[in-house]
Amino acid sequence: MKKLIRGLDKFRKTYVSSHQELLEQLALGQKPRVLFVACSDSRVDPNLITNTDVGELFVIRNAGNIIPPYGAANGGEGGTIEYAISALGIEQIVICGHSNCGAMKGLLKLNKLQKDMPLVYDWLKHAEATRRLVMENYSHYNDEDLMDMLVAENVLIQIDNLKTYPIIRARLHQGRLKIYAWVYNIETGNVLAYDARTHTYIPPEGQLLEEEEPARSFSVSGGDRESLIPVKKELEALLKVSPKTPQAAEEATRSLVYLFDKARRLGMNNIELQNYHSLFSESVQLWAEQLYART
Repeated sequence: MKKLIRGLDKFRKTYVSSHQELLEQLALGQKPRVLFVACSDSRVDPNLITNTDVGELFVIRNAGNIIPPYGAANGGEGGTIEYAISALGIEQIVICGHSNCGAMKGLLKLNKLQKDMPLVYDWLKHAEATRRLVMENYSHYNDEDLMDMLVAENVLIQIDNLKTYPIIRARLHQGRLKIYAWVYNIETGNVLAYDARTHTYIPPEGQLLEEEEPARSFSVSGGDRESLIPVKKELEALLKVSPKTPQAAEEATRSLVYLFDKARRLGMNNIELQNYHSLFSESVQLWAEQLYART
């Protein structure tokens, strides 16, 4: 508590004094641009990882970044969603999972929680579809990869749940709402975003090109290794590209999305695709800077 009180004092002396105009504007009302759904894990801070200021994000946080289907729970998630869309006019939603999620670990041992933590058990039952999907399709993976799959699939399942809300379905039908699926890696600080065309998670800078809205699951199938050799060579060549103009950066990004899509269709498995995504992480960030420069 002493640390918190010292923090309050520092907040008043540093942040408040240097952001007085912003705080005065916020006192008149809020106009957040994004509804951000995240886990309540203390290691996940939506404003910190997105470098956003007070008033920019409207945040829902709970164990496992879970959105119960419409009418399935009496918690505050449904009301918060309705208020964000209807009253605040938010047109972008991010559901963000994260690595080493305790809620997802609990989901794998759900029945053991029923006696000692019945409320946690009841809450995680809203993610039963995630557990069933992963256990029936990825049970042959080792524990670490299985957790990665659970986190990634859970974000997509929660988007499915989100779409059961009448106001969400209405705004999506009107083309007035976009939903994004992100996964945050605590150890590296990197964020990957679900790409519907490649059915994998890629650096979020690719969404600057207005990618399709997230769909459901992503491929983890194996493929013909020989047919993938030319695609790998193209990816290696693209890795060396250094665009000097916004147009060249956009072309490089489109080429990368195309190659990822081609690799997936030829059978490259999800783990190998994610390895390539990691290799391109720094390049894509540089390309994104060029795209931002144009805007």
